[in-house]
Amino acid sequence: MAARPLAVALVTETFAPEINGVAMTLGRLVDGLLARGHRVELLRPRQRRDEAPGVTGALAVQPLPGWRLPMYRQLQFGRPAPRWLLARWRAAPPDLVHIATEGPLGASALFAARRLGLPVVAGFHTNFHAYSRHYGWAALATPIRAYLRAFHRRCDCTLAPTEELARALAADGFGAMRVLGRGIDTALFHPGRRSAALRAEWGLGPTDPAVLHVGRFAPEKNLELALAAFAAVRAVRPGARLILAGEGPLEARLRARVPAAVFCGPLAPERLAAHYASADLFVFPSLTETFGNVTLEAMASGLPVLAFRYAAAARFIDDGVSGCTVPPGDAAAFVACAGALAADDEWRERLGRAARAAVAPAAWGRVLDALEAIYDEIIDSGGRHHERTRLAAGADAAAE
Repeated sequence: MAARPLAVALVTETFAPEINGVAMTLGRLVDGLLARGHRVELLRPRQRRDEAPGVTGALAVQPLPGWRLPMYRQLQFGRPAPRWLLARWRAAPPDLVHIATEGPLGASALFAARRLGLPVVAGFHTNFHAYSRHYGWAALATPIRAYLRAFHRRCDCTLAPTEELARALAADGFGAMRVLGRGIDTALFHPGRRSAALRAEWGLGPTDPAVLHVGRFAPEKNLELALAAFAAVRAVRPGARLILAGEGPLEARLRARVPAAVFCGPLAPERLAAHYASADLFVFPSLTETFGNVTLEAMASGLPVLAFRYAAAARFIDDGVSGCTVPPGDAAAFVACAGALAADDEWRERLGRAARAAVAPAAWGRVLDALEAIYDEIIDSGGRHHERTRLAAGADAAAE
């Protein structure tokens, strides 16, 4: 528990009801901070149904202008707002600024916080430099990486979801790192949510396996390999069905490639939990994740996971015991493992039971304990400088 209630300004370019791993993680963190007596100011781009700021108890939501990405309309960047942030935080400075995304709004927040001497913690949620090659921007990978490195070096520390990623970023010059893992709601994601009615909607017979993928239909998700893995499953179990939950720019192409697949769209939490529990195998071929929340969601649902051995899969899956992992980039091993899993119902059931047990200790309460400790450390270590700079900023404001 934090030593005292804090006022935290959280700056992000994505948040619920948008459906993605970053929005889900930040929603959990905000709910946890509020439950522990902290005040949170949420600064994010304006969403479709909100036009004005709102305050609910200790949560203040400040919608700001944003831009939709032309090639991916479900995502947006916040517009730069340095002067607005300077004025706001001079008038009511938070104890700490937590910047979750490195877009124009995040960059403005970093500028304003450094100008005012406010402690700054950043999150590393998305491998933007790795994404660039999937969108025809390979030439931009180096400048994007340089920008991210410079951004994070100006923060007091950056939060990475795994030790592996924290070490890699530190070695690459991203500055001070701390590890903040991810949690899982094992009451929501539970094997007991398995639904015969849902399986019937999918057109499955009693023994036909459902192969599930959850995530964006986007180039960086390596979905061609998911289709190859499903083909290996179908070769062994002709009655198998591919279930795809999500949305994104590749949806039309996927519908043309696999017209017999079930396209569920983005799912609300309860419905998503039922899909996990009602499936028989989860395939996750992405190689660009910083963590992969869906891995934990599937495991908590008692669903065997096939993934590459990195990020959440490396942290939580004991290969062959609580799921299956293959070396990163080994597509042939991934496809072969999918076929082997399809052929052995009893093995899949054992993996699912062990998967549930493996993620049981990953409670969100532990993540919040760690986050509070990091906040306290950063605030205390920079406290004197912070106070001096805050007084100087106040004097500057008065002079203006």
